[in-house]
Amino acid sequence: MEKVIRCRDVGFDCDGVIKARTESEALRQAAAHAKEVHGLEEITPEVVEKIKAVMTEE
Repeated sequence: MEKVIRCRDVGFDCDGVIKARTESEALRQAAAHAKEVHGLEEITPEVVEKIKAVMTEE
């Protein structure tokens, strides 16, 4: 099973979907996406918790 994060579920108007084998890899990819695409300079613990809350498995 893969960990899946849908950017829209985190609260962005974005169709981005991240899929990774592990939670840590999914979070790393999500942080890179947030910085590159959405201009977030810092990924706070609150953002990480929000991402974890919407992460699913497929």
